[in-house]
Amino acid sequence: MAGIYIHIPFCKQACNYCDFHFSTSLKNKDAFLDALKKEIAIQKDYFGGEEVSTIYFGGGTPSMLDPQELMGIFETLHTHFNIAGDAEITLEANPDDLTEKRIIQLKHTPVNRFSIGIQSFYGEDLKLMNRAHNSTEALDAVRYAQDHGFENITIDLIYGIPTLTEHKWRNNLQIALSLDIRHISAYCLTVEPKTSLAHAVKAGTIKNVDEEQSARHFEIMLEGMKKNGFVQYEISNFCKDGFYSRHNSNYWLKEKYLGLGPSAHSYNGTTRQWNVSNNALYIRSLEKGELHFEQEELTPAQRYNEYVLTSLRTMWGTSLDHISRSFGDELLQNCLAEAEKYIRSGDLLTKENKLFLTDKGKLIADRIASDLFK
Repeated sequence: MAGIYIHIPFCKQACNYCDFHFSTSLKNKDAFLDALKKEIAIQKDYFGGEEVSTIYFGGGTPSMLDPQELMGIFETLHTHFNIAGDAEITLEANPDDLTEKRIIQLKHTPVNRFSIGIQSFYGEDLKLMNRAHNSTEALDAVRYAQDHGFENITIDLIYGIPTLTEHKWRNNLQIALSLDIRHISAYCLTVEPKTSLAHAVKAGTIKNVDEEQSARHFEIMLEGMKKNGFVQYEISNFCKDGFYSRHNSNYWLKEKYLGLGPSAHSYNGTTRQWNVSNNALYIRSLEKGELHFEQEELTPAQRYNEYVLTSLRTMWGTSLDHISRSFGDELLQNCLAEAEKYIRSGDLLTKENKLFLTDKGKLIADRIASDLFK
């Protein structure tokens, strides 16, 4: 199940918590699109002819591209890659871009899944995060997409926001559930270094994220999702049966993926590579027919660590048989020894020779994974 990720590095404005690579200037957009098509041609043999089952437009804000620009990218992809007829094709979008006119236009492209960055239905929270949309646009975007036949829709929500009370968080979840969508992703607000949010927290103009409040929001979310028939198939991702993100599951299940565009990462099972995080350098190198990237060969210990980190977050769990078979008994014994204290504390459980996080353990998932690392 090979997947392609395409990084569109443009945004209308900067969300203050974001540390992804993006630019608020569109002056190089045409040059970027030309460069992207050249990169697609250069990377045509990355999968060795293997069928591509998912394509994901992320960013940045991919919904800033018009449908004609998207179609140009699709045509180039189909020229150079073996794209499955039933491929999941996701477009990340901000609500303010998904007008009814734009939805109708996108219906005539191969896009068949939307990931809509709503984050909150409260203006106070959106203002704190410097989001470009309002709650009315968020609701309209989902309804326009549904009205015009898009069934596979996910929305993003953020919890742990300093202005987000438990009451408001419950309301956010209730509004999201009332929209009759099949997938919800919910992330804890993180204060990343060098972001505007980090500077504001340091200056005291915005309160820091409260860990106890965030944990309570997480518990409220688990309760609400279970009650409404959503499966938590990864710590931050919930879906109705059959509507999990096939593309993101590629990452968690360690399938191959190719990243295109500045800052995009690729993984083929043994090596990882990442493109330069600079639009001008990315464009200039591809104008010369070259691709500016770095690469590392992953050691068995690195591949083991990555497997533990990603698999432990999912409902499929961490397979002890897979660790023994792929990484050897030494790493298996390391894993078992470190897992024991978390099994005793009720943060991990074993079933069918796999390790799973309990609801309690999900609150400290990164700490547990780190302790299982070699």
